[in-house]
Amino acid sequence: MKEYRPRLADRELERGLRAFGAVLIVGPKWCGKTTTAEQFAKSAIYMQDPDKAEEYQTAMKIKPSLLLEGEKPRLIDEWQTAPKLWDAVRHSVDRLSMEGLYILTGSTAVDESKIAHSGAGRIARIRMSTMSLYESGDSTGEVSLSDLFSGKDVSGRSPFDIEDIAALVVRGGWPKTVGKGDAAAHEQIKGYCETILESEIRTADGVYRDSRKMRRVLRSISRNTSSSASDTTILADTEEKNCTSIHINTLRSYEKALREIYVIDDLPAWTPRLRSKAAVRTSDTRHLTDPAVAAYFLGASAKNLMADMKTFGLLFESLAVRDLRVYTRSLGGDVFHYRDSDGLEADAVIHLNDGRWGAIEVKLGAGMIDDAAKGLLRIKEKVENETMGTPSFLAVVTGTEYAYTREDGVHVVPLGCLKD
Repeated sequence: MKEYRPRLADRELERGLRAFGAVLIVGPKWCGKTTTAEQFAKSAIYMQDPDKAEEYQTAMKIKPSLLLEGEKPRLIDEWQTAPKLWDAVRHSVDRLSMEGLYILTGSTAVDESKIAHSGAGRIARIRMSTMSLYESGDSTGEVSLSDLFSGKDVSGRSPFDIEDIAALVVRGGWPKTVGKGDAAAHEQIKGYCETILESEIRTADGVYRDSRKMRRVLRSISRNTSSSASDTTILADTEEKNCTSIHINTLRSYEKALREIYVIDDLPAWTPRLRSKAAVRTSDTRHLTDPAVAAYFLGASAKNLMADMKTFGLLFESLAVRDLRVYTRSLGGDVFHYRDSDGLEADAVIHLNDGRWGAIEVKLGAGMIDDAAKGLLRIKEKVENETMGTPSFLAVVTGTEYAYTREDGVHVVPLGCLKD
């Protein structure tokens, strides 16, 4: 059996089990939800086990609570295949009035109308992503977000050159791709992406969708990764010779289904109150669950990215956003982006639950660091201190080699040095 590689979600799960009767872990298929849950569970039921699926469905019709019997915490893997289990878990938590009873995992969002109660106060929710570079053992971890929030200067040295970073983008962060050679990792990514098209996309709501149209939609979203492209822009970008046009309602239906299986993972806008009259842009920034998905649908290898620095830069930004989300969730917070009508932007704004925040620009190369730092300093001046408070830090996350703190106080942090 392959040795378990610790995940930052371990801490979130442990905290959740101490505070709630049950914890739900959601995220894209094969990102490691079940394996993480198994590290804490003392008994388990796997709802997609083909040998027992019929038996489980019979139990659901007769007495759902039968499936909850077992040593606690009890893992209920892919619970969404039997939505009644949610209410059974909630009722059990209320009846037993204990913490740490159940762990549920799910790769598909469930229609809220199919469950009687949201589970608020009883069931905590954890979002898992594919593995960050620190979790996969690639980042040195010499610079932590915690240090940045504490106001410390930074230092470190990334082990990656630009070719290494391109390889990390296309490799992806699925546990099965980590440590594999390029060819094996590509086959894993291909398997995941083709499964989205052929079967997974139907598990969201059971509706048949044209896999050829879905491929065009995913290719267009991939081309527009790290941008705030509208649905109209995405739709225009799906047009191909000798192909039937896609209606805007069809596009939105496909996007909704992709969100429900956690393939689309857009970054919401940060909307602070400003003294300035500049309008804050509220459109989400488009991201897929892992930049390797975008690379696959663009047909881009590491070598291709080296020949197309614009696309490389956008996918590198998506890689950085993925990692920042993993690290921020570990600290208790959320990641947003900021853009306004004056042209100021921050690719990531990290906002912790205690109110502290920091702004980050993501730049692949060294030549863009100065401009990025100046933009961050202007954002610091613009944001209303009385409302949001002074930022704990400003940083440029890069694909360069060295971590350091500039004279203006802006940190330069290679992604290959970063951790939570």
